[in-house]
Amino acid sequence: MSTLIKASHVVGFDGTDHVIHRDGCVVYSGDTVVHAGGPYDGPVDEVIDAGLALVGPGFIDLDALADIDHAILDTWHGPGTAGGLAWSEDYFARRHAVFPPHDTLFMREYALTQLIRNGITTAMPIAAETHSAWAESYEEFAGVAEIAGRLGLRMYLGPSYRSGVPVLRADGSRDVLWEPELGERGLADAIRFARDFDGAHDGRLRGVLLPCRIETLTPGLLRATAEAAAELDCLVRLHCMQGETELALLSRWYGKHPLEVLEEAGLLGPRLIVPHARYLDPGQVGRLAALAGIAHCPLTSVRYGDALHDFDAYRAAGVNVALGTDSFPPDMIRNMDYGNNLAKLVTGRLDAGSAADYYRAATLGGARALGREDLGRLAPGAKADLTVVDLSGPRVGPVDDPIRTLLMNCGGADVTTVVIDGRVVMRDRVIPGVDESAMRERAQDYFDRMKAAYSERDHLRRPGAELFPASFREVS
Repeated sequence: MSTLIKASHVVGFDGTDHVIHRDGCVVYSGDTVVHAGGPYDGPVDEVIDAGLALVGPGFIDLDALADIDHAILDTWHGPGTAGGLAWSEDYFARRHAVFPPHDTLFMREYALTQLIRNGITTAMPIAAETHSAWAESYEEFAGVAEIAGRLGLRMYLGPSYRSGVPVLRADGSRDVLWEPELGERGLADAIRFARDFDGAHDGRLRGVLLPCRIETLTPGLLRATAEAAAELDCLVRLHCMQGETELALLSRWYGKHPLEVLEEAGLLGPRLIVPHARYLDPGQVGRLAALAGIAHCPLTSVRYGDALHDFDAYRAAGVNVALGTDSFPPDMIRNMDYGNNLAKLVTGRLDAGSAADYYRAATLGGARALGREDLGRLAPGAKADLTVVDLSGPRVGPVDDPIRTLLMNCGGADVTTVVIDGRVVMRDRVIPGVDESAMRERAQDYFDRMKAAYSERDHLRRPGAELFPASFREVS
């Protein structure tokens, strides 16, 4: 089966960089692109006329939200209530999973459909462990693999694992409480998952190791992760250099910066992807060039009052910058726009963090981090992963340069059609087999129970109305 998609703007690839074809078309046969550029005279089985639209490679999200986001609950607190959102020291001993497995898998499916709706075709998931008894399990991710396969997503998967949990101690200080054997068991499950599921669903699923934050892993578990990645020949993603608490804890425990901890563990190299990577001196940025890449998450960063300093300097130092959404909705277009604007703000330069460079990060940068020359571009031989963004809506306004128009005037809601591996997984904003109304209703119930569970973990056991006061007084 061959399909031709034509549109007013097509993002092709000339072997070095993206190029724009006016009134262009993309043709794919099976799971492979055979043409991306101008007119095509060969025979095809189907023609999709997208009209005034931008057709480009699918977005690659290396910190892709795979749960129902907590950011709406924890990005606006002052010192009086912020501590109530962490595990208390007391809760550590009586911890339990908030949701049964069937609810957790529903949450995963809901989140994965959101990725598709926002034009994300390749994803490496991230989820909060706050509501788990410890971290993710093999069984849970076997279910995620089934969901991803059914929806048609391309995913780099593995259950998270950790040796310890961040807590708020009774005296108000932040610390980590440990059960190292759970970390070792988690790594064993992650290795088993990678061996069992790597290459599943026609190669769309790949196994990776996804340990939690660096401050929740013992040095031994970090070293074991590096050894396992070498044996499996797989990537590792590890959140680090993302906050002052992390830096303070590693300094207190080891007298070292996270980069030194990574180096001693054997992780500071081409298998490692680091989300955020903001907390390091300018002179240290060049050391990140040794990594597969960083997963820059500008929208999440600004929600927590932070920003990368600065995007262009990282790229100039040879760092491969990819993107992650890490929040709800996983709107990669909005994410790129925030990054573009934050780059201007932190540098004072209007030409900082260009739209072109952010688009490259969301496509080519992600592909480079994954070691995939067949992703992140539309060219003959590449995988048929593509996203169609409608430019005809009245809210988009006049179209100038299509990439700058995409960032400044569009959002995830403008994504109409998504193709992954040659399969149309969303067409005209409809995902086959997904009852959007029923899913939204169930997601609201899940979220309400998730929110209510914070009170049990709060060191002061405050009710939800006190932990999460309304913006305005509610009246009947």
